[in-house]
Amino acid sequence: MKTILLAAGRSRRVKPIEDKNFLRFCGKFLIHYQIEALAGAGFDDLILVVGAHNLERLNALAQTMSKEHGGPVVTVVEQKDLAAGMAGAVLSARPHVKKDEPIVIVSTNDVMDPSAYQLLWDAAQNQNFSSFIVGKTVTEYFPGGYLNVDKENRIEGLVEKPGAGNEPSNLVNLVLHLHKKSDALFDAIESTQTDRDDRYEVALDALIKAGHRMQAIPYSGYWQAIKFPWHVFPVARYFFEKSTQNKKGPIIAATAKVEDGARIIGNVIIEEGAKIMAGATVVGPAYIGKNCIVATNALVRESFLGERCVVGFSTEIARSVLGDDVWTHSNYIGDSVIGDNVSFGAGCVTGNLRFDEKEIDVVIGKGKVSSGMNKLGLFTGDNIRVGINTSFMPGIKVGSNSLIGAGTVIAQDIEEGSYARGEVTLKISPNKIGGMPPRPH
Repeated sequence: MKTILLAAGRSRRVKPIEDKNFLRFCGKFLIHYQIEALAGAGFDDLILVVGAHNLERLNALAQTMSKEHGGPVVTVVEQKDLAAGMAGAVLSARPHVKKDEPIVIVSTNDVMDPSAYQLLWDAAQNQNFSSFIVGKTVTEYFPGGYLNVDKENRIEGLVEKPGAGNEPSNLVNLVLHLHKKSDALFDAIESTQTDRDDRYEVALDALIKAGHRMQAIPYSGYWQAIKFPWHVFPVARYFFEKSTQNKKGPIIAATAKVEDGARIIGNVIIEEGAKIMAGATVVGPAYIGKNCIVATNALVRESFLGERCVVGFSTEIARSVLGDDVWTHSNYIGDSVIGDNVSFGAGCVTGNLRFDEKEIDVVIGKGKVSSGMNKLGLFTGDNIRVGINTSFMPGIKVGSNSLIGAGTVIAQDIEEGSYARGEVTLKISPNKIGGMPPRPH
């Protein structure tokens, strides 16, 4: 059995995050977690479908996790035409699948508990069906694809974004599919034509109409699709909770240093080489990556830091996720997702609350999408420098390789590779007040 792991997406909806696969949670990349979870459930012969934009990096990671290093078999395949979407990704794997060899299809966008993989494995033993799709049971409307099923959970069709009140069932289609006869699926995709980005789903519908028996597998465990930048927050918390399962209090590495006068409160992981200086406070859930520094009078609460970050003097990091090599000094970073190699000058702050405290909209593509959150800060890519005393309005995005000038208020998204700065006119006039009165003793 082959498992096709879809990792070729260009992460357009999560920009300025460059590649969801390389989001780091508690010291590991997302793609690393996905491969480990699949291999642990017995799906250890993987075809990793990538794009030209992440081929080199994913190929290197696959080699470090390969069978030679005690991991699963990982074959890296490039999807040449990314515009072909999921259908094109699946077809890219066909040359590496034996005739009618069973296949599992998984998306790296979907984070779920490993128990979902076990459910799929167990259900596949049923000889009455040739395909199986895991469906997440929901109690409120989710804007995604739904499974139309009968009383025995036999799938009668797929309905994409039916709208609240029109759902054919309470099962959302997760990209966790098992097909016992791979050639039937490949042939159906190749013979399907559609103007929309749903060629794979249309092919499944065609198979159902041709008598192909598919079963829905209800799943009620953890699931979070990373479709927008703010979905990083619940995923970070999920992986932290998995890392601290059945443990209470701080987990401090042997080479980490917590100075006298520092306070560590609640569930906190402090990795090798990290330093928490006197007067600093870390409040869990919190993760302090390798070789980070949390300086005097700094506060880190409910946040997750990558490696080699510096939380400088009098800085507060609240409910945020930071990449590697993030430097701060006398800043407030709240409800934000910050990329790698980002530096904030002294006095920079991220606004995270509207005056009316309503949900914050974020520009996605040509429109705005509600985040569903009334506290939301800044999202950045990688390799960014921000000048002193700069403020960011809630829900703003800054693309990679950008410079932000000092003393500015950033109230709109900044495209990658930009140099953004404001114009300040200094006005000087005579002092009509005269000398200042002495201060009372």
